[in-house]
Parts: sequence; structure tokens; C-alpha cells
Amino acid sequence: MFYLLFVLFAIVLSSPSDALSTKMTKNLKVLVSSNDYPESGLEVLKEHFTVLQSRYLHFGKEGEDSKEELLNLIPGCSALVWSSHYPISKELLDKAGPQLKVVATVSAGYNHANVPELKARGIKLSNTPNVLSSAVAEIAVALILGAARRFTENLAQVRSGQWEIGFTKTLGQDIRGSTVGIIGLGGIGQATVKRLSGFEVGKFVYTGHREKPEAKALNAEFTSLDNLLAQSDFIVLAVPLTNETHHMINATTLGKMKKNAIVINVGRGDVVDQDALYDALKNNQIYAAGLDVVTPEPLPKDHKLLSLPNVFVLPHIGSATLRTRSDMAVLAAENVVNALTGKPLLTPVLP
Repeated sequence: MFYLLFVLFAIVLSSPSDALSTKMTKNLKVLVSSNDYPESGLEVLKEHFTVLQSRYLHFGKEGEDSKEELLNLIPGCSALVWSSHYPISKELLDKAGPQLKVVATVSAGYNHANVPELKARGIKLSNTPNVLSSAVAEIAVALILGAARRFTENLAQVRSGQWEIGFTKTLGQDIRGSTVGIIGLGGIGQATVKRLSGFEVGKFVYTGHREKPEAKALNAEFTSLDNLLAQSDFIVLAVPLTNETHHMINATTLGKMKKNAIVINVGRGDVVDQDALYDALKNNQIYAAGLDVVTPEPLPKDHKLLSLPNVFVLPHIGSATLRTRSDMAVLAAENVVNALTGKPLLTPVLP
């Protein structure tokens, strides 16, 4: 009898607690805002929760239908996975009700996530930094090459069939021997420096709130914003959009740059005052710009920036690789799992 009780006790102890935990969380609903959220993330969510998913690409993208669908789906949901750069509205949060515990935005930036409203309601917020640093850094390097070697003008020649043949025609600028300034030496900034190190850059400088311990291994020198603007040939913007960084590149800061300066933006569109940038580029106050992020997105095809030959623009593809988007989806899903099972967020914005 004692042996039988011992065996039963051992079986109880060895029963997988995860199975019990999963069974208990299946009654929790999680809403995914987009129909193109990677399957890798959906698998993680479906293992634990009841998953609802929009039939549309982005909240607001396809008009009132997508908006109304999410407003109808979100009541009673415990988590929202936000796979969009469109803003999270107060109306949507109101519809969710007090049961909403966490918002997981599938992005490094979170200016669209309505942080003050989430904080006021006590809703956790996570993002997906770091996993996209390599991919975005590759795009930063591509923009540097594209702007410095005048891809916009040269591609126009190819499409028109009118090539400017000549030893001194459409000459670009070298990365070799240049000074590269990084505004925001976080994950993306550091990954950009690593990738540029093979281009024989003369000097890396960076600025931010404080010196970064990682900078020493990167041979990057901490300096003030004014010094960075004055000495850099390439200025890479790798900062999130905040009240502090909004329009940090403006008529005043553009006026402090060298005439051959090239501005690269892989942060957020509103980090740059685009009217001021247009004027500086049109008047050859600076040499060129390479932009993966703009305001608005998509940029209208008749936007004045696109009329300039010294602007190289990409359609916000910084993290757009199969591996990176899958990693972002899984991280967002794992943040939801942790939030709804009483564990700390892996990448908290509002813990």
C-alpha cells in the first residue's frame, strides 16, 4: 500500500505543469491586428491561448472595414499583438475594456503605441528591439552607399537609357577615410558601426545621453551633438521618436553640418523636419540624404522630396527579412505568454 501511494505521488509530481498551465490559459483571448503576422509567432500564441486575428493587413490601412473588425474583435481580449505602425487609438482601448493586460508591438519603436494611455490604464507594453538590429543596420549601410554613390540619379539614367559617359560624370563620395557620426549608439547604431568597419572609415563618433561602454571596442568616440554635426561626413539617425528627438534634424542642426554631409535616417520619419531637409538638399547646403523612414508613410509619389536627385528613399524595409520578421513575431508572442502567466516581460517598455 505504501509503495502504491509512493508511485501515485511520484506520478503527480512528474506531471508536466506546462500542460496544466496551458489548459488554464486557453480561455484567454489574444487579438493579432494583422493578417500577415508570421506563422512562427502564431504557433507560440496558439499553444497557450485562443487567438483572434484580423482578416486585414493593417488597422486603418483598408479603411473603415479593418477598423470596425478590430473594434468588434477586441472586447474581452487579454492581450493585443500590434503588427502595424498605425496608432493604437483610445477608442480601441476603450472597446477592449479592463480585461486587456498587455500590448505587444511587433517593432522596436513604440511611438505609435499610445504609451500615456496604456500607462494610465495599467496595461503592460512590450516591443521587439535587438532582434532587428542587424537587418536595420544592413539597410543603413545600403542607404549610405545609395546616397553617397548617387543611386537615385544613376538609376534614372539606366531607366531612361541616357547614360552620362565621362570620367568626371556623376561622381560620388567615398566612405573610406570619412567620419561617420551615429546619433543613438544603441543596438542598431552599434550594429551599423560593426558593418561599416570594413569600409576603412577614418573615424566613428557618436552622441547620446551618456557614454556607452560598448563604444570602446567599436573605436567610437563620444562627443556632443554639435561636434558630431560639424565633423561628420555621414550622419546616421538611429534613435526612437520621442519628444526629445522629434525634429532634432531641423534648419538649425542642418546649418551646422558640412557641405558634403549625408544624412541617413533609419529611426522614425519625424526625427527629421522634412521641409527643412528639402530646403537644405535643394540648395546644396548638404550633399545628400538616404531615408528608410519618412512622414507620412507611404510617401505620396508627388511629394517634393522625391523630386530631388540627391535623395535615396526606401519604403521602410529596415527589418524586412524573413528571419528578422519571424524573430520579431516570436519575441512579441513570448512577451504575451509571460505577461499572461505572471512572468516578467522579456523586453518591457511598460512592465
